[in-house]
Amino acid sequence: MDAHALDLALTRIAHQILEHHSDPAIGLGSVRIVGMQTRGVFLAKRIAAKVTAMESLPSPIETGILDPTLYRDDYRTAFRQPEVRVTDIPFDINETHVVLVDDVLFTGRTVRAALDALMDHGRPRAIQLAALIDRGHRELPIRADYVGKKITTSPTQEVALKVSEVDGEDSLWLMELEGEGGGP
Repeated sequence: MDAHALDLALTRIAHQILEHHSDPAIGLGSVRIVGMQTRGVFLAKRIAAKVTAMESLPSPIETGILDPTLYRDDYRTAFRQPEVRVTDIPFDINETHVVLVDDVLFTGRTVRAALDALMDHGRPRAIQLAALIDRGHRELPIRADYVGKKITTSPTQEVALKVSEVDGEDSLWLMELEGEGGGP
């Protein structure tokens, strides 16, 4: 995906969020968008800006940052020390509708960890998941409520997202893992 295709996928997610929250009983007033470290944070901010602009909201939808690293069930078995990043949720999540944003949904283990981490901050009325890319291969019964694009991959491939805020460009790449059938 190039920058334009990535922007279209984020616009698709923003429209899906608007459609779901068009019911006055739910509304956008209780929606908070929380991005998962690292690239999900930047996607969450972009989605919140799109929803705010599409609805001409008087104030932007609040966004937060969540790092689920220490809640992962596999971090203790990894060979390297996990890199813990910032969690910053500057609002009360109790009784809100939280949209959790991840860049690539794969096994579901990171999302499971994020749910545990988020619950340590309060009890939202509902938690929904937005994923830029759903690549399948789930190990846990987790699905995204909002998806920018579904792609078919093999377990020997990796989906790499680049965002301008970190990498200087917006793009998405599908690569073979080294030693798993070829180089990148």
